[in-house]
Order: sequence, then structure tokens, then C-alpha cells
Amino acid sequence: MAGVGVWRLPGMGPPALVLLALCVVGARGLYFHIGETEKRCFIEEIPDETMVIGNYRTQMWDKQKEVFLPSTPGLGMHVEVKDPDGKVVLSRQYGSEGRFTFTSHTPGDHQICLHSNSTRMAFFAGGKLRVHLDIQVGEHANNYPEIAAKDKLTELQLRARQLLDQVEQIQKEQDYQRYREERFRLTSESTNQRVLWWSIAQTVILILTGIWQMRHLKGFFEAKKLV
Repeated sequence: MAGVGVWRLPGMGPPALVLLALCVVGARGLYFHIGETEKRCFIEEIPDETMVIGNYRTQMWDKQKEVFLPSTPGLGMHVEVKDPDGKVVLSRQYGSEGRFTFTSHTPGDHQICLHSNSTRMAFFAGGKLRVHLDIQVGEHANNYPEIAAKDKLTELQLRARQLLDQVEQIQKEQDYQRYREERFRLTSESTNQRVLWWSIAQTVILILTGIWQMRHLKGFFEAKKLV
């Protein structure tokens, strides 16, 4: 499993990074609890030119009944997605239940953040939310029954379409892995070069220090007429 999610912990200043295992490709469903005004972010490793679909549903905690309500009318969620360069790909307000879609144009870690549209101050907003989130990446984001009905495809044609989409997604994953390997290689070469130059600088400093010490000792002995 690869890919991580990060979220903000209550009572801490900057967002604290906490690992949450997620799959790189395919669909993955989970739910998490957040405060009414809390923001939670996930990081997804996504190849370039890949479609991502997220489905979510929120439930508000009922303190009297001590259960999560099946729906939260009037409460919405704001979804914001940033690419690896920090550019905002998606920033939109949705309802308490909905779907968001975006296509990656830069390979790497994409940050997906969700928070409610509650306007109450954190001191007064004591509610707790349960958010069900399902993220689908690549060919898993395609609705094949809908595609078959729209294009009037036979079962064989639909299966061929699925296989082609899977091959295309595998190609994108391979390209992304090569991109990561190239970045790692460049980083390693840069680090090795810096270590080499630092070693050379240390050697030069030691030689100059030795020469200076020898000249200093020679001057000292000559001044004392020991040589």
C-alpha cells in the first residue's frame, strides 16, 4: 500500500502530519471524525492526466440521542485540492452529501482538504461530524454501465474498453514511477556531489591548517633561537 493522508489534530497550531494508509489506484472508502470547524487533509499520489472522483457523506453527532444522524441538512462541505506545486486545482462549496471531480495535470502528491461550512466560532462549535469518503482514481473512476448505455456497447466491447483503460492507467503509473526514479536519482547525485565538495573543502582546510602550524612553529623556534 502506498499513499498517505494527513489531517489536522485539535489543539495544535500548524497541521500535524499523521499517516493514513491509502491505495494508489482503485477505489478506497473510509470514514473519519472531525470537529464542526475542523479541517482535514489527505495526500494522494496521482499520475498526470488522471481523473479522480470523490464521493462523500456527512453525519452530525446528536448529543441527546448519542448517535450520528443519517443526514445533516443545511450543513455543507468545502473541498479544496492542490497539486504538487501548491496550485489550487479545485475549490468549491458542496452540500452535506456530494461528489467532486478533478483531473491531475502534474504527477505527484495532491492535497485534498475538506471542512464544513459552519460559521460558528471554534469555542461555540462543539459538534462532531462523521465524514464518509470514497476516492476513485484512474479507470476505477469511470462509470462503465453508464458508458455502455450511452455508447450502446455490447458486453464484449465494454470489456475491451475496460481493458484499454486499464492498460492506459498502467502506462501512466509506469511513467509516474519513472518520474519518481528520475527525481530520486537527481537528488542522490546532487547529494553525492555536495558530499564530495565538502570532503575536498575539509581536505584543503586541513592542509592549509597544517602549513600554517608548521610556519608558526618554525617562526617560534627561530625566535627562541632553537634552530
